Amino acid sequence: MRQTLPETASALADHTAPKGRSAFYAWVVFALIFALLMSDYMSRQVLNAVFPQLKLEWGLTDAKLGALSGVVALMVGLLSLPFSLLADRWGRVKSLAVMALLWSASTLACGLAASYGHMLTARFFVGVGEAAYGSVGLAVILSAFPASMRATLTGAFTSGGMFGAVLGMALGGVVATHFGWRAAFVAMAVFGLVVAVCYGLIVTEGRLARRTHAGALAAANANDTSRGNLPLPATLRAVFGTPSLVFAYLGSGLQLFTVFAFVAWMPSYLNRYYSMAPDKSALAAAVLLIVSGVGMTLCGMLTDWVGRKAPGRKVKLAIAYCLLSCVLLTVALRLAPGTAQLLLIGGGVLVAAGTWGPAGAMVANLVRPAIHSTALATLTLANNLLGAAPAPFLTGVLADRVGLLGALQVVPLVSLAAATLFVLAGRNYQRDLGRAEKQSEGERASELAPA
Repeated sequence: MRQTLPETASALADHTAPKGRSAFYAWVVFALIFALLMSDYMSRQVLNAVFPQLKLEWGLTDAKLGALSGVVALMVGLLSLPFSLLADRWGRVKSLAVMALLWSASTLACGLAASYGHMLTARFFVGVGEAAYGSVGLAVILSAFPASMRATLTGAFTSGGMFGAVLGMALGGVVATHFGWRAAFVAMAVFGLVVAVCYGLIVTEGRLARRTHAGALAAANANDTSRGNLPLPATLRAVFGTPSLVFAYLGSGLQLFTVFAFVAWMPSYLNRYYSMAPDKSALAAAVLLIVSGVGMTLCGMLTDWVGRKAPGRKVKLAIAYCLLSCVLLTVALRLAPGTAQLLLIGGGVLVAAGTWGPAGAMVANLVRPAIHSTALATLTLANNLLGAAPAPFLTGVLADRVGLLGALQVVPLVSLAAATLFVLAGRNYQRDLGRAEKQSEGERASELAPA
C-alpha cells in the first residue's frame, strides 16, 4: 500500500539507524553543535546587552545601534547559501570548526574596538563567520538522526540560538556592569574558542559516517551522501522550483522579523519603560528568551507528533503560531507596563519562533539529503534577509520617529503576512510531497536497474 508520507532515502533509513553507543555518539554530536550555536548567538546578542553603554560612550543613535546588530544578520543572509555550497563540497564537519574560530576571533576584536567604525568592521566579520553555521550545522544533525525527528530536531537545535542569546545578553549585561562592555565581548569569545577546540577533537567526518544515522542514510541511497555532488543548476532548481518551498522560505523569514525585533530591543525596552538598570533589564529579557527557546523545542515536538500521519497539519500549526503570536504581542504592547504586559509578551515569544520547526521539516522533506544544507541555507537566507537583518535596524529607525514603544506595537503585524504565506504553502504542500515521492521512487528504480 502506498504510504502517506514520501518514502525518501532518509525515511527508508529510519529502520536501519544505528543503536546503542552509536546513538550516544549522535547525541554527543548534537550537544557540541548545539553548544557552538549557543556561542554563535552569544557572540551576536551580547551587543544588545551593552546598547546603553555604547549609546552613552559614543553618542550613537538608535539607528546606528541597530546597524551594529543588523550587519551580522545581513552577512549571514548574503553568505549562507554560497558558504553552504562550499561546505557540502569541502566537508561540513571541518567547515563548522573554521566558522566557530572566525566568529570567536572577531568577537574578541569587538572588545578591542576603539571606535564605531572599528566595531562595525568586527561585527561584519562576526557575520561572515556565522554565515552558514545554522544551515550546515542543522544538516549534520539531520544526517545523524531518523527523518521522523526532523521538526523536533530543527526546533531543538535552533532553540540553541535563543538560549545563546539569553546567555549573551544576561552574562554580557552582568559582566559589562561590573567590568565594562569590552570584557563582555572577551568573555563570549573565550567560550566560543573553548567549545570549538572540543568540537574539533571529538567530531570528524569519518566518525560521523561510521557511528550515526548518516551511515544508514548513505546505505539507503548511495547517491545521497553527506557531500554535495549535484550540478549547480540542478541544485538551484531543487531548492527554488517547488512552490511550497518558496512560500515556506518567505513565511518563515517574515515571521522571524517579529522574533528578532523583540530579541534586539527588549533589553532597551525594559531599560526605558521599566527603568531597569542595564544588567537587570538584560536578565529580565533573558527570561523571555528562555521562554522562546523552550517554545521552539515544544512547538517542534508538537509539530512532529501532530503531523506524523498527516503532513499538512504541520503547515496549519505554522499558521497558528503566527496568528497567536500576533494577537498576544499586539495586546501586550497596548497595556501599561506591569505584570500583565510581561505575561502576555512571554506568551507571545513562546510561540513566535515556533514556525522554525515546521518550516525546517518542510524544507527537509521536499529535497534530497545531498542538498539539505543548501536548502536549509536558502531558508536561512530568507530568515535573515527578511527577518533578522532588517528587524533591528528598521525597528530602530521607526523608534527614532515614534518611540520604541510605538515601533514595537507595529512589529507584530508582520506576522499576519507570514501567516498568509504559510496558507499559500499549505495549498501546494501535499502536491509537492507527492512529486518528491515520485522523484525519489524514480531515482531508486534507476539505481537498481541493470546497467
